[in-house]
Amino acid sequence: MDWNAQLYDGKHRFVSEYGQDVVTLLAPTAGERILDVGCGTGDLANTLSEKGIEAVGVDQSPSMIEKAAHKYPHIPFTVRDARDLGYKNEFDAVFSNAAIHWIKPPNKVLSSIYSSLKPGGRFVAEFGGKGNVAFISRAIINQIKNYNAESFPWYFPSIGEYTALMEQAGFHVTFAEHFERPTRLDGESGMRNWITMFGDVVMGEQSEIDKERIIGGAEKELKETFFHGDHWTADYCRIRVVGVKK
Repeated sequence: MDWNAQLYDGKHRFVSEYGQDVVTLLAPTAGERILDVGCGTGDLANTLSEKGIEAVGVDQSPSMIEKAAHKYPHIPFTVRDARDLGYKNEFDAVFSNAAIHWIKPPNKVLSSIYSSLKPGGRFVAEFGGKGNVAFISRAIINQIKNYNAESFPWYFPSIGEYTALMEQAGFHVTFAEHFERPTRLDGESGMRNWITMFGDVVMGEQSEIDKERIIGGAEKELKETFFHGDHWTADYCRIRVVGVKK
């Protein structure tokens, strides 16, 4: 899929804002060469660049890369598949925020990231973990007749599941946590904007009329619990990991 980069920057800046905490976990040092996998519109790659990092950004979405390159022309951004990055022993660190749960199978992603790192390099990431947007997903699926569970687009693992995959890829896991992070979606249209941006892949090949019906039904189902007068809350659960290439 490709993305609406304008909607992403306009209505979902919280993705990059929360990612600042992951940059702190990364603890970048000036002069390092760091790859941002799933860089979106480039905000966190630019944060790294401002710290004296030689940042490189990759994303599968051409529209995201186009937007990132326009915003930050001093940073190299390219369209690449995280399952086949094509790098070999090139980076001091690989960083990823809110992207890995979109890309399956996870073992191919981890193998590609491992190959991209120099020996001793680190992989630092945050992404959706077990239970992430479970209520929102269920509300969308409840509006769809004969939903095929195998078409569910995201990969939300437990810590045990994901760290085992990291170890199989060759990483020494030095940190892992799984936590709830209820996330504010501003305005009465916050949930509608979220579903339009991120939940479209759950709806699949529906007509525009059916998508409107699904979104309206999901809003109605979620409103009592997740709408708070002037904003919505999304039921986020996140995983953060650090692994070192040995």
